[in-house]
Amino acid sequence: MEKNTEQKEKIGIGAWIALIFLILILSGAFRTAEGPIKVLDFTNLSGSFGRIGDTGANLIGSGGTGAKDGFMAGFNLIPPVMFFCGLLAVFEELGAFKASDVLFRPLLRPLMGIPGKCGIAFVSSFTGSDVAAVMTRDLYDAGDITDDERTIFTAYQYAGSACINNTITGGAPLVAICPVALGPCIVIMFVCKLVGANIVRLVLRLKKNKG
Repeated sequence: MEKNTEQKEKIGIGAWIALIFLILILSGAFRTAEGPIKVLDFTNLSGSFGRIGDTGANLIGSGGTGAKDGFMAGFNLIPPVMFFCGLLAVFEELGAFKASDVLFRPLLRPLMGIPGKCGIAFVSSFTGSDVAAVMTRDLYDAGDITDDERTIFTAYQYAGSACINNTITGGAPLVAICPVALGPCIVIMFVCKLVGANIVRLVLRLKKNKG
C-alpha cells in the first residue's frame, strides 16, 4: 500500500496528459479524421510510400509472390516500428508508463493477471499487432513482466490480432454477410481473446502447482 501511494505521488499531471495523448495516438480513434487533428493517429503519422508514376504501385510494388514479396512486406514494417520506438522513448520520459501502471492495474490484473504497465500495449493491440509486439518484448527485457505474464499477454494478442483494424479494413466481405453489426463482432472477438488468454493462464498455474 505504501509503495502504491508513493508511486502515485511521483506521477504528475504531465504524465497523465502524456498517457492520454499516447492512448489516443495508438487507439485509431482519429485514423479517418480530417484536418490537423488526424496527426493524433499513429497510422497517419507513419505515413505511406509515394506512388511510382501512373502505375499506382509504391516502393513495394504489386503482384509479388513468395519469399521476395514477403521480404518487401517485412521491409514495409521497418519505418513505422522505428518511428514507434522513438515515440515510445519520448512518452516514457514524460512518465506515460508510470501513469499507465496506475490506470490499467485494476483492469488488467483481474482480467489476465498482467501488470498495468501492459496497458499501452493492450490498447495498441486493438489496431495493430507490430507495435504491441515490440512493447511486449521491451516490457519483458526491462523486467516489468515475467515470462508467464508475457506468455499470457502474447496469447491474448495473437488470437484475433488487431481485431478492430483487421475487421474494418481486411474483413469487409465478412462484415457484409455477417447477420450482426460490426460492434458486436468486435466484442465477441475481444471476449474470445480474453478466454484464450485465461486458458493459458490456467495452464501455467496448474503447471506451476504441479511442479
